[in-house]
Amino acid sequence: MKILVTGGAGFIGSAVVRHLLTDTDHSVVNVDALTYAGNLLSLRGVEGDVRYHFVQADICDASAMRRVFETFDPDSVLHLAAESHVDRSIDTAGQFVQTNVVGTFALLEAAREHWSRLPEARADQFRFHHVSTDEVYGDLHGTSDLFTEQTSYAPSSPYSATKASSDHLVRAWHRTYGLPVIVTNCSNNYGPYQFPEKLIPHMILNALKGASLPVYGNGEQVRDWLYVDDHARALVDVLTRGRVGETYNIGGHNEKRNIDVVKVICSILDELVPASDRLVRCHSDLIEFVKDRPGHDQRYAIDASKIERELGWKPQETFDSGIRKTIEWYLNQRSWWEAVLDGSYRLGRLGGGIQ
Repeated sequence: MKILVTGGAGFIGSAVVRHLLTDTDHSVVNVDALTYAGNLLSLRGVEGDVRYHFVQADICDASAMRRVFETFDPDSVLHLAAESHVDRSIDTAGQFVQTNVVGTFALLEAAREHWSRLPEARADQFRFHHVSTDEVYGDLHGTSDLFTEQTSYAPSSPYSATKASSDHLVRAWHRTYGLPVIVTNCSNNYGPYQFPEKLIPHMILNALKGASLPVYGNGEQVRDWLYVDDHARALVDVLTRGRVGETYNIGGHNEKRNIDVVKVICSILDELVPASDRLVRCHSDLIEFVKDRPGHDQRYAIDASKIERELGWKPQETFDSGIRKTIEWYLNQRSWWEAVLDGSYRLGRLGGGIQ
């Protein structure tokens, strides 16, 4: 297939693009606006592949999206483009509404127009796979409850509210227009190439600098952690073999308190970073509890039994193996994250759009 991937220069999107080009025979059209979170350095290993095309464009630009479909004639869409950082959504909610809601609407309309023109055989095979988050479900207060595909929506932040809105749009386009859609809701991702504002890379890089490791509230918030390459495999499995109109929850089976995640990072860094290179004797000494953010959800946990039962997908990484791989990657790829921290990754971004 020729797969249109939106947000393919982002953290999860670039993992999907790398997986598609490295492990499958599919071709990729990567559409990314290259906002602050888009990083073409994350695609250095595959950008020369003849099956890969990059277009710099904003999904909110309806005419640009129509031109992408007309030019590349994709067989399916994997829609990952989104604003995703909760703290930023609290400070600047408008951009989240624009990208996550208006952008998804523009993409749905362009996809619907394209799908309606396809020959019957291709139209039957076309899929619009919308990638969402478990945060749309709100939070769990018990210790054993899990989010299922039937859990009611109760978003807490501007970010999760806009993702919930986009989920509803996608399902409405299926119900009203017949567009063949699939929705996935995933738990917290981590792994290589993650933007340093997120918890795990933020803690790794701060620890390496000997800077404070800020933990919200008491650090008791629980998240289910999913290694990004496991998520990429799941997304392609759902796109190619999932049932139209269905929702699939994707989780890592790794519930951890935030404070425990930070302590594990510190412990592994104590082991991997020679004492002579450390700025502190023990990295956990850098942990600092700070004022909790507004509306902070207490616990997320995914029931991923449906995707395992129907598609045979399971995460390959445990948290212990995944977090060690992640820390080792950041230790060995200083040039990637140093370019992010000094802003040089944003140089030479213009061009690549469709006129």
